[in-house]
Amino acid sequence: MSNANILIIDDEQNLRQVMSRVLELEGYVVWQASNIKQGLKIIEKEDIALVISDVRLPDGSGLDLLQKIKEMRPCTEVVVITAYGTISDGVRAIKAGAFDYITKGDGDEQLIPVVSRAMEKANMQKRISDLEKQLNRKFGFESIIGESTLMKKSKELAARVAPTDTTVLLLGETGTGKEIFALAIHYTSARNNKPFVAVNCSAIAKDLLESEMFGYKAGAFTGAMKDKKGLVEEADKGTLFLDEIGELNLDMQAKLLRFLETGTYYKVGDSKPLEVKARIIAATNRDLLKEIEKGCFREDLYYRLSVFTIALPSLRDRKEDIEALAWHFLNFYAAKVKKHVNSFGPEFLKGLQYFEYKGNTRELKNIIERAVILSNTSTIGADLLPQAQFGSPDQNGISSSSYDLSAMEKTHILRVLDIAGHNKTKAAELLDIGLTTLYRKLHEYGIE
Repeated sequence: MSNANILIIDDEQNLRQVMSRVLELEGYVVWQASNIKQGLKIIEKEDIALVISDVRLPDGSGLDLLQKIKEMRPCTEVVVITAYGTISDGVRAIKAGAFDYITKGDGDEQLIPVVSRAMEKANMQKRISDLEKQLNRKFGFESIIGESTLMKKSKELAARVAPTDTTVLLLGETGTGKEIFALAIHYTSARNNKPFVAVNCSAIAKDLLESEMFGYKAGAFTGAMKDKKGLVEEADKGTLFLDEIGELNLDMQAKLLRFLETGTYYKVGDSKPLEVKARIIAATNRDLLKEIEKGCFREDLYYRLSVFTIALPSLRDRKEDIEALAWHFLNFYAAKVKKHVNSFGPEFLKGLQYFEYKGNTRELKNIIERAVILSNTSTIGADLLPQAQFGSPDQNGISSSSYDLSAMEKTHILRVLDIAGHNKTKAAELLDIGLTTLYRKLHEYGIE
């Protein structure tokens, strides 16, 4: 719905009333003020789409007011009123950001068209602003769930680098949300209205990767019937997200390095370089420094990519975020499969804390999706935790309904002891705890 609110600021009461009457007959809602102070109070309280203001007011300049309005309400348009023979005031106002100006004494034939165009622009700006807010909620940092110290640090770093054009390297295990971070960086940057192109470097066959990345000229190889744009060109002026960058072979690494250094590349079968201005965000779950030592990754490419590095924490290192993520996935999948499942049993939430989450957020998401599908009630109970993760309850002497944390920990210790051949020193190493801690827990759980 379009905003029809207009504010007229002028110290001449008769002029305000005449203009108000004309605009109200056109269907607009009109507010009036006689000076800057009154006008600013109205702007603070009401959603004003257009301000029509005299250039010269009793308590200040309309040009100064214009700047304040733009600071307070960037989407609000301003039309200034100038006295006859002071067109220069109107020109200065337009240079300062006003939409247009009208001269006192002009009839409705000038006022109504100017107001109509200004309102159209104001409402378009508002729609764009609302869309940007929706995009930010969907793809920006607001969409990244997690208030743990580690996640807050990662989000803060990403938010700082987002407005720049700096190359970013995202490090983290599979399922930690590297693409979500890349999207957030893109949509909170000045490139947010340009393409975001994601490339999974491990998903494209090595013999096709160059032509997919850089495109090709007609006749470059059998089957190349016409020119094709590459993914790099598709990302021009936007963001190119190179996921699993550690999977690139050395030949492609050399070509990517040249592009990063010069901003130019060659299509397959072409001798003419092309220039593209795309921001690069790369991601990997590999330790690239170790890959460099093994001769599998170019050191010079690593330093080109790692201008600004952000490490994303694993879910097991930020378990305080598990519950918030679980609720998010519950709402999402309940709506997706159209089931009235809207709560968790306390034992289910406790049980979620037990997992190691080698698949990170992706693993948690799968657990919740499965539970929503299998649930026959509105509440997800502990019986819907994936029991395969706990070993056999009968073997460990724990009933299927006993999923409190202590029971789960006991089950895990028993399983690891079995794997270690009941060698407690080895079991402590596998559990990544001290031997003293293991003995204390064995005594606590009555394990011989």
